[in-house]
Amino acid sequence: AALNGFQIDVQLNVMSFLSPQDLCRLGSTSCYWRAAVQDPLLWRYFLLRDLPSWTSVDWKSLPDEEIFNKACSEVSDNALYDYMAIYKRSCPQGRRSLKSSRPRYGAVTSFLQSLVTQAEPRFAMFGPGLEELDISLVQKMMTCPEILLVAGLPHRQIHGIGSGVSFQFNSQKLNIVTLYSTTSVERRRAREEQAVAVNKMFYQENSTVGNQQAVHYSVIAQVRKVCEVVDGFIYVANAEAHREQDRQEELARILAMIDPALGPPNRPLLILSCVSHAGAKRIPCVYMAHQLQLNLLHQPWMMQDTVLATLDGLLNGIEWLLEETNCRSSQ
Repeated sequence: AALNGFQIDVQLNVMSFLSPQDLCRLGSTSCYWRAAVQDPLLWRYFLLRDLPSWTSVDWKSLPDEEIFNKACSEVSDNALYDYMAIYKRSCPQGRRSLKSSRPRYGAVTSFLQSLVTQAEPRFAMFGPGLEELDISLVQKMMTCPEILLVAGLPHRQIHGIGSGVSFQFNSQKLNIVTLYSTTSVERRRAREEQAVAVNKMFYQENSTVGNQQAVHYSVIAQVRKVCEVVDGFIYVANAEAHREQDRQEELARILAMIDPALGPPNRPLLILSCVSHAGAKRIPCVYMAHQLQLNLLHQPWMMQDTVLATLDGLLNGIEWLLEETNCRSSQ
């Protein structure tokens, strides 16, 4: 028994040098290897090793936070965690593979939609990453036509807010209405003093849950009008590791914006997890999703790592947002 245990340990150690993709190919060669490569210890090792480097995660692929704190010997619902299945579902490569294996109706849908004159989808963009970082996301988007082309200012005004800016992505236009928490002067002063500006988009309402006071926000009237007409939301988060954030308060404000009382409950939410420069130390994407408790949301969401200096990752997020919006409008 000791010899068999030693052989298993050696085998697992050797397999840990293979990539997850190689292990999946190895498991398809025989029943023996299929059983061997499914070892939960091995895939838990891969999951904890690779997860910090993943640049996106969504509502279908976010691993449960508790799996990182449980030993493989612990039982949940009378079964061990299937770490292999969790890894394949959660990693960006697995999600792309699953997406490409689905029936491709996109070309037909796009052609049919092109026959009907539709207003471009409109999205509300907000969040601390718009104001706290060294580089302005909006300014960068407006001045990088090789990445995202400015298509003009639409005439559809929102009282008290404006019309936003239209951008061209591939063959589709989208309109982004940027919502700042306060005036440009106050934002600049807050950045210079490394302070937090008072957010004037929300007002706080205290409620009691059990014996504890709960923080609840509502949006002001002008922002409410935006929330009622947009097709989705873009939340710009500050993912730079050196700066402390109150993620509980961030979640409360996200919930106020996407409140089902203000519009359809299934509108997509794109979270841009931003740093200013590629060399900045960032909080890994999946950890950010857990900090913001995105698992509590009831609509489609995706978190995408984004670098403001180069706009790396932005187009991946925009593409997902438009796909979700088109799917919702065709239902």
